[in-house]
Amino acid sequence: MILKHFKELQEFLSEPKNIVIIGHRNPDGDAVGSTLGLKHYFDKKGHTTQVLMPNEYPDFLHWIPGSETVKRFDRQNSQSVKALGKSEIIFLLDFNALHRVGDDMKNTLEKYENSFALIDHHQQPDDFEYMYSDTTMSSTCQMVYNFIDMMGDVDMIDKNIATCLYTGIMTDTGSFRFRSTTSTTHRIIADLIDKGAENDKIHSNVHDANSYNRLLLLGQALSNMKVLPEYKTAYITLSEEEKKRFSYEKGDTEGVVNYALSLKGIVFAAIFIEDKEQGIIKMSLRSKGKFSVNQFARNYFNGGGHDNAAGGKSLESMKSTISKFTALLPKYKNELEMSYEI
Repeated sequence: MILKHFKELQEFLSEPKNIVIIGHRNPDGDAVGSTLGLKHYFDKKGHTTQVLMPNEYPDFLHWIPGSETVKRFDRQNSQSVKALGKSEIIFLLDFNALHRVGDDMKNTLEKYENSFALIDHHQQPDDFEYMYSDTTMSSTCQMVYNFIDMMGDVDMIDKNIATCLYTGIMTDTGSFRFRSTTSTTHRIIADLIDKGAENDKIHSNVHDANSYNRLLLLGQALSNMKVLPEYKTAYITLSEEEKKRFSYEKGDTEGVVNYALSLKGIVFAAIFIEDKEQGIIKMSLRSKGKFSVNQFARNYFNGGGHDNAAGGKSLESMKSTISKFTALLPKYKNELEMSYEI
């Protein structure tokens, strides 16, 4: 764990400040939940806050308390830049380096003259003036709970904060089934329920909000799945044409890679999604056991994340990307064989 200048940050926040809170590009449940949870907490402390997201996030997260106050840097640029200019500190949540917000926002943040405070659980974070980094944590939302506790304010957590933090912990742990879910995670979840988080409604809002086209897209993705049993690996592809056929919307592919990982005998799963707007093949990687998809993504696909969940990208075609991916597997055959006892 890295805890850098926490007492100085605590002293800085002892009087009302103008604060901007930022999540990563293509925000997920943990990014949205942690930023809004921290916003609600700071608002109760008398600070002035603004949450900024680099771009849009899935519709099934728009119900989260405070979502209507979020500004998008790509669509509300002048308002976002104005908020940044007025801020006295920027909190960076659920990402470990400025490039994770996209080039446009990164260029703006690099000119920022005040301090950054990082709260994040991804590996190999960049260095910032204030840091709370812990790769053992299940989620950034769990870290925000701990941050509030370290500030001596856990009793200030109300229903809105609890709902935000429960959502992020739930989504980043795969509904509490990933290895990062510890007994401490469950104790925090219990406290969040005691403080007002309605777990049944949160699960329903996130997981029972599928559109008809999203389910059809899932069916297409599953029909595209390839299994390589000799490497305990499975992968899924989705082309731009397939996405358009089923009226793809942001968030529609969230969690699809986990279907490949759920196959009996599989310890390494990937999904490759064509993104013509960015000119890349987007990748999500998942694993069981000791095989680090974080290191795999960093080594070969300009990405990273966690040992068992990471992302990457390729500038090559889908065919070339798949060829590169499959050509790498023999090198890791022994690791994949020993990664996880099935």
